[in-house]
Amino acid sequence: MIVNYTEEGWDVILQRSHGLLAAQICGQWKKNNQPQRWVETLIATAEHDDGKDELDQPDLIHKNGGPQNFKMNPFDRSYCDGLIELALGKSRYIAILISMHMRFLYEKEASAKRYCRSLANKEKAWISQTDTNIKEVSASYELLEFCDALSLLICQGLVQPEKRKMEISSGPDGAVYQVSHADNGHLKVSPWPFEPESFQATFESRLLRQLAFKTNLEFLKVLKSAPVDVKTLTLARK
Repeated sequence: MIVNYTEEGWDVILQRSHGLLAAQICGQWKKNNQPQRWVETLIATAEHDDGKDELDQPDLIHKNGGPQNFKMNPFDRSYCDGLIELALGKSRYIAILISMHMRFLYEKEASAKRYCRSLANKEKAWISQTDTNIKEVSASYELLEFCDALSLLICQGLVQPEKRKMEISSGPDGAVYQVSHADNGHLKVSPWPFEPESFQATFESRLLRQLAFKTNLEFLKVLKSAPVDVKTLTLARK
């Protein structure tokens, strides 16, 4: 879960909604710059957080009773294994991208170093099996990581006010991209990497006015009964 504290309560965005926003962003990428394995790249971007239903986890609230933000979650090998297995059920190319993302997230954690080394070895075999190469998969992954980063900035409300630019990530072309608020309320990405001059994207959130919960079941009851707010934003060149 992505959990933001607001004056009205907890604003909760589920990981699948964040992944869908990332895929909406990815889907607008300039056609002449799209990776060769485009559909698989798009699917990996949409499903990069779909290893498990996050609401089935045993630690939905922290010791003070508030909902647990995704940044509080440590490396979980069973989660990563499940995500890789689901990806392998679709294609080895998708599995490569998901594996690269797992390493991006966890390779600096001491408890995950050996696991990440094993993933890197598996990626070499999958690259050979899919008749691709490291340059091609790196371009796909850099696009996934860019879309993931921009989606997270949006979902966490981190884009800076007063037109201050904020770095998103490097894209598959090596350019460093920035995002800022435009005068018209749109989100301006520069340099502009998308096919249309502007496009709309949406994600869902839930506002929980109750600040503390005694059990996971109490939290789930409140979360599932909370009204869904569909947030719409416009990304534009200007």
